[in-house]
Amino acid sequence: MKVLFVSLAVILIDQISKFYVKGISISFLNLNLNGMYIGQRIPIIGDFFNITFVENPGIAFGIDLGNSFKILISIFSIAASGLLLFYLYKSRKKTLILRLSLALILGGAIGNLLDRVFYGIIYGYAPLFHGKVVDFFNLRFFDLFMFNRIFGSYVFNIADISVTTGVILFLFSLNKNGLNEKEELDTAQNFLVENKE
Repeated sequence: MKVLFVSLAVILIDQISKFYVKGISISFLNLNLNGMYIGQRIPIIGDFFNITFVENPGIAFGIDLGNSFKILISIFSIAASGLLLFYLYKSRKKTLILRLSLALILGGAIGNLLDRVFYGIIYGYAPLFHGKVVDFFNLRFFDLFMFNRIFGSYVFNIADISVTTGVILFLFSLNKNGLNEKEELDTAQNFLVENKE
């Protein structure tokens, strides 16, 4: 289960980057990071790629289902993380790419879960389980205003990147495992045909 170090690394990098963007003050450590203000944009590659500080009160792509769903989203995230951890344990003898994909998804899920569960308390704006996820990587392809929303601009964080990468690797591992099973089946069939006589 050494791949859990990957999950831990994702969580740490994700949280440190969020504290750096949002800012944090811890008096007993004499730590005071001012961070950015909401909506502040730092251009990296023209208008295409920016560091833009936003807070996501809902789930993926900023979908906000309201306060009554915040606890349900957190409980679902905790349950999903538990299931991922269990599946990772069950897959401990499987291929490295499968275990790595699960570790990346787990690290990203926990990274965003920490925001939802604790950030409201840490920053003093909401009770437990009502925090907002900090996003800051901003890719801007185009601006399309529809349904009172702007589409074509995506803001995400390290945890989101980890989950996305993990899902892609997971799909790749399934495809690779599918090919291995097909090769094993072909080998078994060839063996039966050759030894039939």
